[in-house]
Amino acid sequence: MELDETIITRAIVEEYSKVFLDYIEVDVALVGGGPANLVAAKYLGEAGLKTVLFEKKLSIGGGMWGGGMMFPRIVVQEDAKHILDDFNINYHEYEKGYYVASSIESVGKLICGATDAGAEIFNLIDVEDVMIRENDTVCGLVINWGPVSMNRLHVDPLAIRAKVVIDGTGHDAGICSTVQRKIPGTDIKLDVVGEKPMWADVGEKILMDTTKEVYPGLIVTGMAANAVAGAPRMGPVFGGMMLSGKKAAELAIEKLRK
Repeated sequence: MELDETIITRAIVEEYSKVFLDYIEVDVALVGGGPANLVAAKYLGEAGLKTVLFEKKLSIGGGMWGGGMMFPRIVVQEDAKHILDDFNINYHEYEKGYYVASSIESVGKLICGATDAGAEIFNLIDVEDVMIRENDTVCGLVINWGPVSMNRLHVDPLAIRAKVVIDGTGHDAGICSTVQRKIPGTDIKLDVVGEKPMWADVGEKILMDTTKEVYPGLIVTGMAANAVAGAPRMGPVFGGMMLSGKKAAELAIEKLRK
C-alpha cells in the first residue's frame, strides 16, 4: 500500500476535532496533568462521569517524571499503597512503611489508568480563565493552545462547560489564583496563600484537609491544595498527591450526585 500524506493529515484533524467537540460540555474538567489529577481522572471515569483533563505542556505527568532531583524513583507511604495497587504499579518496601516505585512506570500507568477508565486527556492546552455564572459558581473554562500562552501570542480563546472544575496545577494553583484575582470583594473569599517551606510529614498529612471545594464548583487538589491553604511543601513523597486526587474525585462525585 502506498501511503498518502493527505489521508494521514485528514485522519488526524478529523479525529481530533470530533473528540474535541464531544468534550466541550463535560461533567468534570481537570486542569493540570500531574499525579493528583491523573488519579482523580481514573476514579471519575470509573464512576461514569464525563471527564476531561487539560495539560498545557507536551508531556503528561507533572513533576513525577523526574522523581527526586532527576533520580527516577518515588516514595509512597503505607496509607497510599493501595492506589499503586489500583493502577498496577510495581513497588517494593524499602523500610517499614516506605515503598519505592519507578517514577517512569508510575507516570505511564497513571496515564493508562485514567484513559482506560474513560477520561479524555488533551495536552498542549492551557486554561487562561474560568467561566462563572449564576450563584457565583464556576461552570467552565476558557482555553487556548499551550504554545499560544507560552509565547504571549494575541489569539482569542475558546470555552468549555463543566459542572465541576478541579485545580491540579501545582505550586501556582493557577485556577484558584485566577478566581481570586478576577472576583475580589465577593461574599465568598478565596485566599491563595502559597506554600510554606518543605516539611513532608506535615504537608502530606494536612493535604487531606486542604483538598476540598474552595469556591462553588471549584475543587483543589495536590500541591495546589497546599498552596491555596498555605501548608508546607511535601517533596518527592507522592502518596499524599495520589490520596488527594482520590479525595478530589470523591468530592466531585458526591457533589454531582446530590
